[in-house]
Amino acid sequence: MLLHFMCLCAKSSILRLSRCTFLTRTVSYVLPHSRNISDFLRVVNSANENEIRKSPPWRVMFFGTDEFAVESLKILTQSRNPSAGKVVDTIDIVTLPVISSKEVPVRRFAKQHHLLIHDWPLQWPCKHFDVGVVVSFGCLLKEELICRFPYGILNVHPSLLPRWRGPAPVFHAVLHGDAVTGVTIMQIRPKRFDVGPVLMQKEFVVPARCTSEELGADLSKLGAEMLISTLKNLPEMIQNQKEQANHGATLAPKINTAMSWINWEEQTCHQIDCLYRAIGFKDGLVGFAAVKLKKRLSAADFYNGYLHQSSVTWSSIPREKWLFKTFKKQHKKDKDANYFIHSYNNGRVKNK
Repeated sequence: MLLHFMCLCAKSSILRLSRCTFLTRTVSYVLPHSRNISDFLRVVNSANENEIRKSPPWRVMFFGTDEFAVESLKILTQSRNPSAGKVVDTIDIVTLPVISSKEVPVRRFAKQHHLLIHDWPLQWPCKHFDVGVVVSFGCLLKEELICRFPYGILNVHPSLLPRWRGPAPVFHAVLHGDAVTGVTIMQIRPKRFDVGPVLMQKEFVVPARCTSEELGADLSKLGAEMLISTLKNLPEMIQNQKEQANHGATLAPKINTAMSWINWEEQTCHQIDCLYRAIGFKDGLVGFAAVKLKKRLSAADFYNGYLHQSSVTWSSIPREKWLFKTFKKQHKKDKDANYFIHSYNNGRVKNK
């Protein structure tokens, strides 16, 4: 009787062969009719025992693209050194192909350190890997690819999941003024981003008035350190993993142009500041030629009448909560632009 068997990662079809070992690829064995499925599993387990490692150093396949991912790749590359404990044996890189002569940071780093590079979409190489690592990759991995790794695929995600699931967690943390964020090491699951079980999670206090670029740099270093700690004790970490909470989940969609617009009549000063620090601007400068409210104002009029500090009536409400609001004139003879200023508590603006 010829049995062809493929193990999938869905709950209904996972085959646990030992405490931390899963059958993850198609195998074929000829079994007598008298043997049952238990006999078959024992044969499979025996055949795979020599191929699945129980401890470091690991054979790693790394998926990544940007500068955030480079920090984790850097520490994985360094950990191949026996003097550093040798957590990694070999490492292959999967990244985006070169488009219009532009290389992503991960590809540049891999070339500089003579690492083997595979273009995405991946053509599976004829070699064995123990675990995959995904850092800021942005592509959904199929179930059949995930199941090729006995220990699955780990993801370094810069947020405290389930908060900020998605491709832009750092941007949304700054945009929404989060006081605390962090990094999560989780296992990838197919079909959806950032929903897998958590192996490790650490909080990080967001520095005052930091930009998304600055916060991303801090979290990339923290994530790299957490990744190595996880790999050092991988079987134990997988055994003690926890599913994500069902409450508190928020999404962090990609940044788009519409997010950069400022609505002066609806956003507070604090919200505008968070937007500025989240998106960032070249040289820290913002320019404009004119502003349109109920009528058109020149840039000079906007500064002299709409923003100028001397024309503001101070309020008991903190400045970060002030709103710019169009003010309807009560007297036809009053044409000064100062009337466009209106504080959050409807305080009147004094004419000068």
